[in-house]
Amino acid sequence: MEAERTNNKQVWVFGYGSLVWKTNFPYQHRLVGHIKGYSRRFWQGSTDHRGIPGAPGRVATLVENKKECTHGLAFKVKNSDVPEVITYLNKREKETGGYTTEQVMFYPSDDCNMTPFEVLLYTATESNPEYLGPASPSSIARQIVSSAGPSGCNVEYLMELARTMKEIAPIIYDEHLFTLEAEVIRLLTASGTNCPTCRKYITSQTEAITSVK
Repeated sequence: MEAERTNNKQVWVFGYGSLVWKTNFPYQHRLVGHIKGYSRRFWQGSTDHRGIPGAPGRVATLVENKKECTHGLAFKVKNSDVPEVITYLNKREKETGGYTTEQVMFYPSDDCNMTPFEVLLYTATESNPEYLGPASPSSIARQIVSSAGPSGCNVEYLMELARTMKEIAPIIYDEHLFTLEAEVIRLLTASGTNCPTCRKYITSQTEAITSVK
């Protein structure tokens, strides 16, 4: 999507992966809600952020599924910031991540009292060279645990996304995301990892379980 075109109307960007917890661009407002017809899946490879060439990490993309919807955040971009933000996102998501763009309808959560509106969506399709495709939860979890790249360990990506989704949409259960979260915690606990970042998430999970009891 070219910046010149976005200046004709208000631009909202939908985040469902790293944008949810690591936005890194200026925005005026954000709304919790969902888009229809997609499922969030850790099927996209990452050799530039959460992995390296030859040992890719796994990050989120969306796959078409007419029966499902994906919850996340819509970010309202100030008109004067649109060119800068679009340039940044195109570099972050398209040039290095293999993502493409499209416009889809966003449905704000009920307490927002707003009608649906269009958002800019970045997705990675199976036609891009970084695409890894489906695998079992245990296989994906093992890959996440063993992967790291210039932006940090792959575990951080998964755990921060899971944490943020629980905060902004506490009544929504994302089976794929939370199954991976649980499996990664199990693997990290069993391995006795010395990674400070990984141990932080083990401690947080243990404290959360304890507080429920």
